[in-house]
Amino acid sequence: MIKTVISALVFSFLSFSAFAQTDLLKQQIEQVLAGKKATVGVAVYGFEKGDTLSVNNQIHYPLQSIFKFHIALAVLNRVDKGELALDQKILITKKDLLPDTWSPIRDDYPNGNVQLTIAKIIEYTIAQSDNNGCDILLRLIGGAETVNDYIKSIGVKDFSIRVNEEEMHREWNIQFLNWTTPESTIEVLRKFHKGKILSEESYDFLWKTMAGTTTGVKRIKGKLPAGTTVAHKTGTSGTNEEGITAAINDVGIVTLPTGEDFAISVFVSNSKESQETNERIIAEVSKLVWDWFVNQEPS
Repeated sequence: MIKTVISALVFSFLSFSAFAQTDLLKQQIEQVLAGKKATVGVAVYGFEKGDTLSVNNQIHYPLQSIFKFHIALAVLNRVDKGELALDQKILITKKDLLPDTWSPIRDDYPNGNVQLTIAKIIEYTIAQSDNNGCDILLRLIGGAETVNDYIKSIGVKDFSIRVNEEEMHREWNIQFLNWTTPESTIEVLRKFHKGKILSEESYDFLWKTMAGTTTGVKRIKGKLPAGTTVAHKTGTSGTNEEGITAAINDVGIVTLPTGEDFAISVFVSNSKESQETNERIIAEVSKLVWDWFVNQEPS
């Protein structure tokens, strides 16, 4: 009985200490968000000490292209099972390359009729956020529901992946069928970072691909020191006739000067701010988190 009480007190103290350490950071983040004409969700996890915080986690945020990270995990799971191979070539026809969507693959191969490896399609889809590449991968593994089921199978909750990029482009409200909470996305990043859901080869490939992301340079990376390694995935929606942008997102894993990592997810939704302001919100929040981790006393 005494041991139980002591253990409970120790756990309570540790929990309070962890809360107290991150409480100031949370207040600073909330100051950045104050007055913004947008709904913003944030979650953070420090891999070394398990520091956590979240802001506005109770809301469902449209994933947009963040779900391409989930798709890549599902594809690489098939690779690790021997059902697919990274060097396996997929024939891409002109009809696969829809015209009215973001697609560096289409820009590079406007007439289609090209065979690209699964690895190359993942690189286009993650690092350049190619929408046609995204849907090609989804067709390869059985569609959005297959990804939804896989992510649930690794123990992640509070998300939904129901539609592909082509479907999201048909009508404004469809994009909201793919949603997440900031903490749910952090959980996916945590499981990825542990190296337990992918083989070492698949993990290294996806990490390198995410670290080479060329989209959203003014988001998580926007105010961090030049050369900082950020393995991340961005998501971006259009803006409707009412001037509302559904999503400007960025999630990923940041490497500190000590070599330690932290995960961060920032979702800017339902925003009436400019693109510049939406991206600056993510950059300022990320810099606050960076400074907080850098300034922590070593254990």
